[in-house]
Amino acid sequence: VGLVVLRHADIFGEKKQERRPATRPQAHFLNDFATLRPGDRLVHIDYGVGRFRRLTFLDVDQGSGEFMELEYADGATLYVPSYRLSMLQKYTAGETDTGHLDRLGGTAWARTKERVKAALFTMAADLVQLHATRQTEPGYGFPSDTVLHREFENGFEYVETEDQLRAIQEVLADMEQPRPMERLVCGDVGYGKTEVAMRAAFKAVYDNKQVALLVPTTVLAQQHYDTLQRRFAPYPVQIELLSRLRSRKEQQQILDRLRQGAVDIVIGTHRLLQHDVQFKTLGLLVVDEEHRFGVAHKEKIKQLTRHVDVLMLTATPIPRSLHMSMVGLRDCSIIATPPEGRSAIETIVTLYSEDTITQAIRTELARAGQIFFVHNRIDTLPAMQALLQRLVPECRIGIAHGQMTERTLETIMMRFL
Repeated sequence: VGLVVLRHADIFGEKKQERRPATRPQAHFLNDFATLRPGDRLVHIDYGVGRFRRLTFLDVDQGSGEFMELEYADGATLYVPSYRLSMLQKYTAGETDTGHLDRLGGTAWARTKERVKAALFTMAADLVQLHATRQTEPGYGFPSDTVLHREFENGFEYVETEDQLRAIQEVLADMEQPRPMERLVCGDVGYGKTEVAMRAAFKAVYDNKQVALLVPTTVLAQQHYDTLQRRFAPYPVQIELLSRLRSRKEQQQILDRLRQGAVDIVIGTHRLLQHDVQFKTLGLLVVDEEHRFGVAHKEKIKQLTRHVDVLMLTATPIPRSLHMSMVGLRDCSIIATPPEGRSAIETIVTLYSEDTITQAIRTELARAGQIFFVHNRIDTLPAMQALLQRLVPECRIGIAHGQMTERTLETIMMRFL
């Protein structure tokens, strides 16, 4: 055969793949763009807080283009071209928000940014000092386990998984070391993180130390209170709940007893972070769902005593916590194995069908279960509730969504609980 076939690369060599320079990610404004409504407030990195009016087209020197029209103080207007939307982010504020708008051309926004920058540097310095102290100064070393500890372990009604046992052993070993514990326990919901925390709490209480369990919501605080009351029932351990579910008088009584050392374990929400909360001998701080707390919140309670053992629990660790574990500021235990006998979650994707919805709900009700029905629009939730009530009239249905007041939402979730 007189034909030879050659590739281009056989003659000139393989062409080297050019590496493109990494582009800097822009602000995640467009993630919120679909939910933007006239009247919503936005923050411009250079001009501060303004109010969104509308999207409009304008003729400029370079031709016509789409602009976002923002209103500022005294009726001033700022037009932001579509290619500069990365300069904007949605504005979020706490319950004390007053609807403030910044003034175009003023110096207030620049001063605000400088104040925030200075406050962040101060907080960062405090964090460095705090962790340096916790790493270098001696803490409290708890004694080894006794027969009573074994009795408490045997009171656990389930069989521990291998990962759960390892996490328990690592936590208890940390507590026996003469340095403050700083451990993160990661595990999916239902994998036994609470039992790890209760073993640590028992070890602390046995040695006459107090335990604080910090949780993000009142509903979760009540759940933990009920769980700990059952688990510690055979032992003379005083457990209290500090949250809005307690009257002001009851809260004051709990605070007095906490200060005197008459309370062994206190479970609370952000209420535990207020200045009037004082402990006599705090030995262990447990933070559940630590990803739900801000940096300042988590470090604030540690300022109560720089030598307290800290145990953090989470199902979805945040990058900061994982980074602290990687650089050695925090140890990490992972519970990756589910409890024995736990069924895998079954997910079915199917066309919308009222018959399917009715059958699924009634199947769950038949086993005395409860149902979360997730709907995608707050505006049509009442209509969906009416539909479900017609399909399954025997079912008691409540509505909960993020635009409710916190107290109303808590009331509904407590009834569900």
